Amino acid sequence: PARSYVCGDLEQLPFRASTVDFVWSSLAFQWAGDLAATVRELYRIQKPGGAILFSTFGPDTLKELRAAFAVVDGRPHVSRFTDMHDIGDMLVHAGYQNPVMEMEQITLTYENLKTLMQDIKRIGAHNASADRPRGMLGRRAWQQLEQSYEGYRLEGRLPATYEVVYGHAWVGDKTRLADGQQIVHFNIQQRRLAKGLT
Repeated sequence: PARSYVCGDLEQLPFRASTVDFVWSSLAFQWAGDLAATVRELYRIQKPGGAILFSTFGPDTLKELRAAFAVVDGRPHVSRFTDMHDIGDMLVHAGYQNPVMEMEQITLTYENLKTLMQDIKRIGAHNASADRPRGMLGRRAWQQLEQSYEGYRLEGRLPATYEVVYGHAWVGDKTRLADGQQIVHFNIQQRRLAKGLT
């Protein structure tokens, strides 16, 4: 089948309202300047009955590197990531129904800090913070960073933690009341029966 690709701003997608059945995103949310606006925009373009499925990084991602940099100068050298509970709230506020959020931590290990930093650079995971420092670290700052990170060495390796957040939700009836509010049906009794609860 023919494929087409569209390049657009996550917060202002070039699609008409209620035209997309399914949204799937793998590690794109962390690049959004305003994640709540992005979630609202995704909801806008989705059809009633549609679904969203995504993965992103949580706030414990690269926590060792963030803490090591804090010893050097306290400036934001590592991107900030949104807590999964906050993402769940954003989904609900946008109009999605029955959001399900999960998280797992994956720890990669490295022989030294240089290899770790090269790996981060290769996957394109640079610092997206608007107030990030510009320019390269000086030799003294790099040595401080190495020394600080050494405190995390375990069994001869340096760890790098990734908190991976997974979520999915559904688009219900998008009809809104005159005051702009939306009716959301949770069907709690039906869900309890499906789980064998009374």
